[in-house]
Amino acid sequence: MNYDIIIIGSGPGGYVAAIRASQLGKKVAIVEKAELGGICLNWGCIPTKALLKSAQVFKYLNHAEDFGLNKPSDITFEFGNVVKRSRGVADRMSKGVQFLMKKNNIEVIQGAAKVLPGKKVKVTAADGSSKEISAENIIIATGARSRELPALPQDGKKVIGYRGALAMEKQPKSMIVVGSGAIGVEFAHFYNTLGTKVTVVEYLPRIVPVEDEDISKQLQLSLKKSGINILTNTEVTSVDTTGDLVKATIKTAKGEEIIEAEVVLSAAGVVPNTENIGLEEVGIATERGKIVINDFCETSVKGYYAIGDVVMGADLAHLASAQGILCVEHIAGEKVEAIDYGNIPGCTYCSPEIASVGLTEAKAREAGYDVKVGKFPFSANGKAVANGAADGFVKVVFDAKYGEWLGCHMIGDGVTEMIAEAVAARKLETTAHEIMKSVHPHPTMSEAIMEAVEDAYGHAIHI
Repeated sequence: MNYDIIIIGSGPGGYVAAIRASQLGKKVAIVEKAELGGICLNWGCIPTKALLKSAQVFKYLNHAEDFGLNKPSDITFEFGNVVKRSRGVADRMSKGVQFLMKKNNIEVIQGAAKVLPGKKVKVTAADGSSKEISAENIIIATGARSRELPALPQDGKKVIGYRGALAMEKQPKSMIVVGSGAIGVEFAHFYNTLGTKVTVVEYLPRIVPVEDEDISKQLQLSLKKSGINILTNTEVTSVDTTGDLVKATIKTAKGEEIIEAEVVLSAAGVVPNTENIGLEEVGIATERGKIVINDFCETSVKGYYAIGDVVMGADLAHLASAQGILCVEHIAGEKVEAIDYGNIPGCTYCSPEIASVGLTEAKAREAGYDVKVGKFPFSANGKAVANGAADGFVKVVFDAKYGEWLGCHMIGDGVTEMIAEAVAARKLETTAHEIMKSVHPHPTMSEAIMEAVEDAYGHAIHI
């Protein structure tokens, strides 16, 4: 065998797994056909946050008077420079991964990988040449790509996916965003803040449909207040790209109509990169296009593992990283604990932000729990009001019988930085009483978590 572990894909699952494996004394190779860092660092999590930061600063400048400051007389921007900064941030992070690979003595092999029987991997370089390498263990971490809907064939110009939205040469005057998950609402917020007329089309009855219903309602109010047009229970059935504007035919409860925009962004989720990587030849089982794994990320074939967006579960970078670490520690014979998939936080970085973990109120009731629910609005939180960010709230869900913290759901400024408290508390099986008696610093927005818990148990002070 050439290596102890070969990892296919260098996203936040693959490169983290490689580093942990090296720390455990394994000889590691990582195969990547594009940029190190994968989609997340180069075309997803990181560059989108750079764009959103630019939008936030632009919004602050336009609302300087709200903070007692004189509004600058000439607030303008070059859209190309905003995109350039975002690409620069992504490039810097990718170079950081290159450094980490060298630091940890991990061999990086550039090319497209295909798994073969006998714990082998065929790597085909850009020039068409190929070679075979082998290892005791192979980890598949090939990630996912933008889902292309039959009614929305992407041409990269007038109908685009998230990669196109990250690197447009000029800002469109109007945009239709199809899908209101994290990708959709983040780009809708970004482009709307910079002046693009945005319409969000969602097939389901409410936006951000995986979130608690109260969160969805609040976000819809906030986005509409900012000028975004939102159409729920609506389906795009076809697009006509022959004219200057894209004509999208939409189907609603009232019938069909046509809406127009310069660009349509297809943000209806992602699909796993499991085609043409040798799964069938090796005999690795899949279900609905995703690789089936056990608690230790082992596939149906011994010696082959899979992590991240190619396996069942949420498509989240931090989950992929956790799976990568668990996977290599299991390979190394470490004592590992299976991941609690019910305690994986989700974050959406529009404005206001969304962060959540655990069961929604509806899911908790469906599961048969008698629940205690508490809510605390940021309008009653001193730090939030001082920040000029009083929209939103924290909502907590507890099991009334045993006091188990079933779920925590937040919408507001900076809540993605707050959700880890709930994740850690749930991991430690912390009770409501312990949260209420944990002294939170004042003034902070984190106090809203404590006060929401107090509200669930009838002890709220500030509402």
